[in-house]
Amino acid sequence: MSIETRTATSRALIVAVQLPDVSDTEFELSLKELGELARTLGFEVVGTFTQKRTSFDATAYVGTGKREEMRLFAEDNADFVLVDHDISPSQAGNLEKEVGCQVMDRAMVILEIFHRHARSNAARAQVEIARLRYLAPRLREAAKLAGPQGRQRSGVGGRGAGESAAQTDRSRIRDRIAELKQEIEALDHERQTQRARRQDSQGVARVALVGYTNAGKSTLMRALTGSDVLVENKLFATLDTTVRVLVPEGVPRVLVSDTVGFIKNLPHDLVASFKSTLEEAAEASLLLHVVDAGDPGFERQLDVTVKVLEEIDAGAVPRLLVFNKIDQVGDARAQAARSKALRAQFPKCIVVSALDTEAVARLHKAIFAFFRKRLVKAELFLPWSAQKLRGPLFSTCEVVEERPDVEGTFFTVRGERKDIDALREQIGPVKKPQARAPDVPR
Repeated sequence: MSIETRTATSRALIVAVQLPDVSDTEFELSLKELGELARTLGFEVVGTFTQKRTSFDATAYVGTGKREEMRLFAEDNADFVLVDHDISPSQAGNLEKEVGCQVMDRAMVILEIFHRHARSNAARAQVEIARLRYLAPRLREAAKLAGPQGRQRSGVGGRGAGESAAQTDRSRIRDRIAELKQEIEALDHERQTQRARRQDSQGVARVALVGYTNAGKSTLMRALTGSDVLVENKLFATLDTTVRVLVPEGVPRVLVSDTVGFIKNLPHDLVASFKSTLEEAAEASLLLHVVDAGDPGFERQLDVTVKVLEEIDAGAVPRLLVFNKIDQVGDARAQAARSKALRAQFPKCIVVSALDTEAVARLHKAIFAFFRKRLVKAELFLPWSAQKLRGPLFSTCEVVEERPDVEGTFFTVRGERKDIDALREQIGPVKKPQARAPDVPR
């Protein structure tokens, strides 16, 4: 299912059917999105063919007249056909034969992007599983197209008598998927151990950036953490979760993770395969739901993100809605109008540009404000003999007041209850100040 003989200048046609229940706006946004996906693969989109139908053509997705138009255009102009829906193996095979170009449906386009951009062992294994599951039903169709000789082979090379090549390939796919699942289980165990260490770290809070792909999450991550996260204006520029510390640091210490972007009609196998990666969102204390402020289809993006969050059991995690890229809306007047409209529609949202240091500082403040709600105030006494614990105390708590005493120092602190309890176990209970004895006249 991989793209063959692709060059840097591969040309692609986009074809889409508009069904009666799809509005013109939604249809255009979906076409635009597929164009962005094509660009991410390195394709040049040379033409778009659309058709309004009550249902997809059962034979080849679009009608015979439209297929003929595409064939005539593609003869000298196109190498691939990208279909803006998921279609059956038979529809893809028939369309490919009639138009004369390799056909990729929406699911295959997304899988190819994920395959190219996966970097970690876990991401690669997860993508390979999704690709193999996509390929398996297409083997049956390939066997049908090959005819009787292609469907049936004799019992040579380990095959039983009468076993087909397609059956053998499907058996290999099942075995490979089983191997990959074992590999992922081992990697998941390693990640869970790393997460447990982070959770056990004193004073650490966790934030996950979620949202539609290309909403500027990586740029915002870079601004919040000062990290060197990959920033690229392409869909799914990175698939691997990155975790960094929110800077400047405060109390509590906040870890920020960036997650893979969501997209409309993400192939189900990819949602399932990437569940372990997206668990960063499910296990976070706060989600920053990042949305492109200038995208006319942002409400659809909101719906897609919320739906996927529910699928990974993160629907109940508190969310802070962040509209990013306000700097790309227009001039200063247009930006102000857009910001006002967004705040009117979503009163608790934050409107930012990841390139605006003041806006990022406001978001930084809002993140800390969320976590400070759960902080408690307490008094601790640190004897002079235990001054080595000053470091842990200052790193896990905010010191409100420090008062010296003849036997040590009293601290009024604010922090998370579990961290204060841990400190009390190490430095003992609060020492009560002794009343000073009155002077006795001689």
